[in-house]
Amino acid sequence: MVSTNGKVSTNGKVDTEALRAEIRQTRAELGETVQALAAKADVKARVRRSAAQTAERAKENRVQLAAAATAVTGVLAAIVVLMVMRKRSR
Repeated sequence: MVSTNGKVSTNGKVDTEALRAEIRQTRAELGETVQALAAKADVKARVRRSAAQTAERAKENRVQLAAAATAVTGVLAAIVVLMVMRKRSR
């Protein structure tokens, strides 16, 4: 008799320990698959994760926009000061 993985003991009988190990491995893989499918089916959790990621990106963009706005304001202020100084020197 041969097991599913082809292991046979020297007396021709199926290696039960090998079968048990194979069954444990299969159960572990099946458990991981079921967990992955359950996670995909949990739409509420997926939406929450997506919303949190979007909020984080928006927060990062807001910080970048604030920095850019500050830089633009500084440049505009410098231009105005230069224009006023130029006008006064005439």
